Amino acid sequence: MEYWQAFTAPTGDDCPFTDCYPAPMPDGSRLVLPLRDYGEIAVAGFIANQAAILVAQRIGGWMAEAARDLGAEIVVGLPTLGQVFAPAVAQGLGHANWVAPGWSRKRWYEEALSVPASSSTAPVERRLWLDPRLLPRLAGKRALLVDDVISTGSSALAGVALLDGVGARPVGLLVGMAQGDRWRATWPADIPVRAAFATPIFSRVPGGWLPRAGSAPYDLCPLMSGKDAA
Repeated sequence: MEYWQAFTAPTGDDCPFTDCYPAPMPDGSRLVLPLRDYGEIAVAGFIANQAAILVAQRIGGWMAEAARDLGAEIVVGLPTLGQVFAPAVAQGLGHANWVAPGWSRKRWYEEALSVPASSSTAPVERRLWLDPRLLPRLAGKRALLVDDVISTGSSALAGVALLDGVGARPVGLLVGMAQGDRWRATWPADIPVRAAFATPIFSRVPGGWLPRAGSAPYDLCPLMSGKDAA
């Protein structure tokens, strides 16, 4: 099947899960995600730039609502997939523009405006670069980092380091999906994390996978507060 193309009505979940997981959304619908087998655990996958346009737009709208109270003055979209949502989030917050760091160095970039970065899906270290022409948008500003998913938190921590290096204040990390809770061990306690939706870590059982109790961080999803997200 093709994933990330449409929201579906909630149905009875078939446990254990085998190859996919119907993740609950803020409006009560479900988005079917593939399960990625990492051995003894599995995680739900979400590739934002492969999602249907309407799906990405709707998630971007939920993200903007989830971050409205953080008081961000500028939105910073982390490459690559955070930049699927950053324009919608910035527009939803009433901003005229946003900032797009990148993985490639242009001829006029400066080494001082870069930081090393890695992620759970691309573990080889690379550098996150900022165009020096964008410094006026960031210096002294309350900046909201936007990414598609937080899993281990390593790529988002590079975004925090980049903001620190240019004198911007990170007021929060906003993601489409919070994938489990492995990132909590290293994430700075003074930077709130918000998500449109959350998914658990899955443990292997005979016949498939079961969600680990308490591993879906629904507390990060203000639009799902008070709803049955299990």
